[in-house]
Amino acid sequence: MLELVKRHPRFGYRRIAVLLSREGFQAGFDRVYRLWRREGLKVPRKTKKKRRLGATKNACVRRSAVHRNHVWAWDFIFDGTSSGTSLKWLSIVDEYTRECLCLKVARRITSRDVIEVLQALFVAHGRPQHIRSDNGPEFIAKGLRAWLEQTQVGPLYVAPGSPWENGYAESFHSKVRDEFLNCEVFGSVREAQALGTAWRIEYNEVRPHASLGYMTPAEFSRSCSSSARAAPLLPPNTIDLDLVNLAP
Repeated sequence: MLELVKRHPRFGYRRIAVLLSREGFQAGFDRVYRLWRREGLKVPRKTKKKRRLGATKNACVRRSAVHRNHVWAWDFIFDGTSSGTSLKWLSIVDEYTRECLCLKVARRITSRDVIEVLQALFVAHGRPQHIRSDNGPEFIAKGLRAWLEQTQVGPLYVAPGSPWENGYAESFHSKVRDEFLNCEVFGSVREAQALGTAWRIEYNEVRPHASLGYMTPAEFSRSCSSSARAAPLLPPNTIDLDLVNLAP
């Protein structure tokens, strides 16, 4: 148990109990909790934020995902290297399965880069019906909106200044910040890319998720059926990439 706690310092006793059972230990929540208390282990509680439902029709509580590949959520989160270079992270999460489909990092990420990421994800996972985002310039660029229309993916833009309406992305970013970014020092962009890939795989394949009955997102995703079909890549000449970085 102490080895797992050292490896996952932000996990509570329930997640540690699930990981112990996967390794063959006969330890339920109650027994692990007793040992947890005996060893004086404690995860500091995060400040509980006020829950807001959002006023627009595209808020996550008003148009929620009902199956895999129904709604993806995407957003950016920022950090830096030890030398002070800024890092921009793009995350894409399936709202139904909670699976992190992408955690891309670079010094800058444009809407052109976003299209390239989506093309690869559509081939690997299928095409979602909707993608929920805020109104950042990368997400509302003319070229990106035109590309989404061509691929028959409906954008769900939340109200400006209302991050809670994109709640799944915000919840995921709180985990990224708490369990990954706050625990690592990145010497370079390349190091951040390698560590980010490793963390995303662990998040999908190892980390038990409470809202999924302590299944991992990957396990839950494999148990789901999806009505979304894989979308072929558009021929390059059907997209005017010169428009991608322009504001509407």
